[in-house]
Amino acid sequence: MKREASDDQQYLERLLAILQEIPVLRLERAPKKKRLLQGVEPDLTVDLRLGEEAWEILGETRASGEPRMVRAAIQQLQSYLSSLPRRYGVVFAPYLASRSQEICRAAGVGYLDLAGNCRLMFGPVYIERKGFPNLKAERRPLRTLFAPRASRVLRVLLADPKRAFQVQQMARASKVSLGLAFKVKQRLLDLDYAQEEQGGLRLSRPEELLREWATNYVFSKNPALDCYAASEVSELEHELARYCFDKKVVYAFTLFSGAARVAPFTRYTRGWAYVMTDLQEITQGLGWKPVPTGANFTLLRPLDEGLLNGLQEVGGEKVVSDVQLYLDLMGHRGRGEEAATFLLEQKLRPQW
Repeated sequence: MKREASDDQQYLERLLAILQEIPVLRLERAPKKKRLLQGVEPDLTVDLRLGEEAWEILGETRASGEPRMVRAAIQQLQSYLSSLPRRYGVVFAPYLASRSQEICRAAGVGYLDLAGNCRLMFGPVYIERKGFPNLKAERRPLRTLFAPRASRVLRVLLADPKRAFQVQQMARASKVSLGLAFKVKQRLLDLDYAQEEQGGLRLSRPEELLREWATNYVFSKNPALDCYAASEVSELEHELARYCFDKKVVYAFTLFSGAARVAPFTRYTRGWAYVMTDLQEITQGLGWKPVPTGANFTLLRPLDEGLLNGLQEVGGEKVVSDVQLYLDLMGHRGRGEEAATFLLEQKLRPQW
């Protein structure tokens, strides 16, 4: 998707303002569009002189700085740049996040966004300005990936990141509609978290996807009930597991109760578990007392049933998937982040 002409003018003005700061550089003539290939022209063209050398800056503008659109702009630029020397390509977009900037650097092209980030490197010129945030008050498209139902698809993909999935397989395994599975696929491709292969969609950056998900995940959205019972936490965990088995209640340990079973990291004095039933009913059945302070066990009701996809069994007891355990630990902060890092290193990263 291209920018409007007025937007191209904004990019041009930003670029010229930067170039005019370079003493040895001189603009040759007023910038204008130039046809380089049959029926094709760059969005912006600037002719300049560096000492005795004539250079051309060719720009491609995009309405979004998402990785997929940046790659398309780079491909277009490379078709211009291959024919003559001393041409330099630049990608322009409203905002370019670190991943898109990295893609430009790897391709040997420059970039500039309206937030103030830029990198220009041609001849003796090297200019880099970074760290400027996206100041536009708009909802981040990425959040749609992490909405409860959409994230069911991510759980399926992250559970087997080396596998290529067809959309139908993704929808069936995650129990979502074909339409939603297709939208998630498109967002993953747009954001460069996945690639399309002959066998279907496969994650290309699973760890980066999980880390981004963790920054958007809010553990406290799961309804919780703090309880106290006069027993050791380990005894309470076994008591809960037996009760749920007898009553046919779906449950799963998480946070430090879960980590202790799959990637032991630290001692803990409070148990945590999800249960797929009324929280008050569980406490009454176990004889635990709900308390405002001094709890030694917290029961949680999953915000979405997809959260318990991929349950694992350890020592005859249920634990959330490693992906969900990582999210919960990161969402808990403090020692939770340390335990999440340990889990990533010990269990998740070796699979990826």
